[in-house]
Amino acid sequence: MSRSSQAVIIDDESPRSPAPVSTSGWIERGTPQFMRVTLALFSAGLATFALLYCVQPILPVLSQQFGVSPAASSISLSISTGLMALGLLVTGPLSDAIGRKPVMVTALMLAAICTLISATMTSWHGILLMRALIGLSLSGVAAVGMTYLSEEIHPRMVAFSMGLYISGNSIGGMSGRLISGVLTDFYSWRIAIAVIGCFALASAVMFWKILPASRHFRPASLRPRSLIINFRLHWRDQGLPLLFAEGFLLMGAFVTLFNYIGYRLLGAPWHLSQAVVGLLSVVYLTGSWSSPKAGALTSKLGRGPVMFGATAIMLTGLLITAFSSVWVILIGMMLFTAGFFAAHSVASGWIGPRARRAKGQASSLYLFSYYLGSSVAGTLGGLFWHRYGWTGITLFITVLLLLALLVARRLQCRKL
Repeated sequence: MSRSSQAVIIDDESPRSPAPVSTSGWIERGTPQFMRVTLALFSAGLATFALLYCVQPILPVLSQQFGVSPAASSISLSISTGLMALGLLVTGPLSDAIGRKPVMVTALMLAAICTLISATMTSWHGILLMRALIGLSLSGVAAVGMTYLSEEIHPRMVAFSMGLYISGNSIGGMSGRLISGVLTDFYSWRIAIAVIGCFALASAVMFWKILPASRHFRPASLRPRSLIINFRLHWRDQGLPLLFAEGFLLMGAFVTLFNYIGYRLLGAPWHLSQAVVGLLSVVYLTGSWSSPKAGALTSKLGRGPVMFGATAIMLTGLLITAFSSVWVILIGMMLFTAGFFAAHSVASGWIGPRARRAKGQASSLYLFSYYLGSSVAGTLGGLFWHRYGWTGITLFITVLLLLALLVARRLQCRKL
């Protein structure tokens, strides 16, 4: 194993002092390079999640315009996350072979262009096709960004920098939902999607210009035999499969709630406007605070306890949304969102130190499970909404979160 590979897998909770950049080559907190990486990955995460989730608050509008059911309308999101999950199985290993930055830049630009094209589609199948291509393109950003950080940032700062990256994801998710919800109410959903596509294209250009080139990247083979060997190695690890399961459960719960909360609040007795429902996306700001906070807490409390506590906060927030007051529901959404991004930040930051080789592939497997949870649970939730309303959604998400707590407890007990 190379010197750089050995350094990457050092636990970021180690008490060792940071090595100087001049001798180690790691990017340290407080340096200009750290600021460039933070800004670049923050903007990439923001654009990625704005593109991915911009359709979520306008699902009722799409249902009405194209004459499809709520469950069918949710496919416009599920197909993106599903294709993104499949794409991760390719783009992660591809980045292990040709480099991190080229894959991310190309992927973000393609996703932005497909979004602009989707704003012109006049058929439901055309919308779904473009949404599928968007998800497939974005797979080249999600896992590769995590891997880049684990390779280039000093090991003691990986959890913190991963939290900043996840905070960009949370603000991106908020921005996409907020912009699409408000602009749809005042103009049209096509204008809303086009605006988000233009913003993402600008973000892609900035990302390309300011992200430093990789220093610790070492090309890996793309031979099928090597991929299979690494795949087996990841699944035989004591911790990685549990982290994959955690990603599936956390994301499944999160997407299900936000897929159908809009349908609930647009109906009786609230009858909120589309713009107000879009404005509720400001709860994502709690995630931009909680994700770096969780990363910092892992050095004091350990990853397992932080993940368990964050998941418990999600469950508390979910149960609060069962009340009828809009303000109480908003508080529940804030807790739920803060808990989710904190738990996801810890889980995603855990992948790099656990994976001893083919880190891009390991990150891809985590995010494959993560977005598979979004697609499967997000669509299944529509069946519970159709039959049992919000009570059914609450029960469904509760089961997912209880399972997530069991997984987090198992990780904590194993002291991985």
